[in-house]
Amino acid sequence: MGDQGRKLEFGVSVEPLAAPPDFAARVAVAADRAGLDLLGVQDHPYQRRFLDTWTLISTLVPQTERLHFFPDVASLPLRPPAMLAKAAASLDVISGGRVEVGLGAGAFWDAIAAMGGPRRSPGEARRATEEAMQVMRLVWSGERALRFAGEFYSLEGMNSGPRPPHDIGIWVGAYGPRMLDLVGRMADGWVPSLGYLQPGQLPEMQRRVDAAARDAGREPQEIRCVLNVSGRIGGAGDGPLDGSVSRWVAELARLALEDGLDTFVYWPREDHVRQARLFAAEVAPAVREAVEAGRAGSREAGGPRYT
Repeated sequence: MGDQGRKLEFGVSVEPLAAPPDFAARVAVAADRAGLDLLGVQDHPYQRRFLDTWTLISTLVPQTERLHFFPDVASLPLRPPAMLAKAAASLDVISGGRVEVGLGAGAFWDAIAAMGGPRRSPGEARRATEEAMQVMRLVWSGERALRFAGEFYSLEGMNSGPRPPHDIGIWVGAYGPRMLDLVGRMADGWVPSLGYLQPGQLPEMQRRVDAAARDAGREPQEIRCVLNVSGRIGGAGDGPLDGSVSRWVAELARLALEDGLDTFVYWPREDHVRQARLFAAEVAPAVREAVEAGRAGSREAGGPRYT
């Protein structure tokens, strides 16, 4: 599919560890001061070592100034969409427009069922995700007497509010063909994780998202491409991105120029504060420079022009 010309952004993901309780705050403050754009927090409420993701984010917002936050990604079966939308809008108001929603159809069904959540088939999970996006956008509308009658969710005259101060993006974690079609039709962003993909799979999946977007009358450029990447910056390792800064820069620039990714969220394996600072200070600016050089070369060669 190639480069879409979108602005590049960079972030870091943090585990919502309960011990030590200040772990996430230390990473968030370091990321904010280092100039990163995003902080993602995985959402696994059934994990006994983890704090609740939304509660944690609400404590991180006042400790930062510019960082945007998102659940990476929210477990929909355990978070009714009207309440999820209310929580996101509330944090968006408190933060001055610094909250997005990463949304997941569900995984680890035994653990979800153990908390009283529904156990859904792939088709049910997909249909519930589509309904949830519709419900959430209604809740953000600020309208009164909202009504929605779906297979999984309903609204029976809800008065919505407060309205979020910015258009909150719904970024969906998806891998299956029909979920990718849903992303193209309805989502504001797509959130895959590089570690879950086979070599060469990412461009094929991106093409499916783009095709679904065009079929729905949308431009593929409207859909943000947020890639979770894990590894270690510097030193040896056996992961696809473990290694030198130059290795990270070359691979992320390639993913932007060849595969159309525009947002990279780094999941450090160790020494999280230091690794987040390295990512912000050495990797992110060099990737931006390499991508801009690649785009300039494309323009000079008569390739696509972006505005």
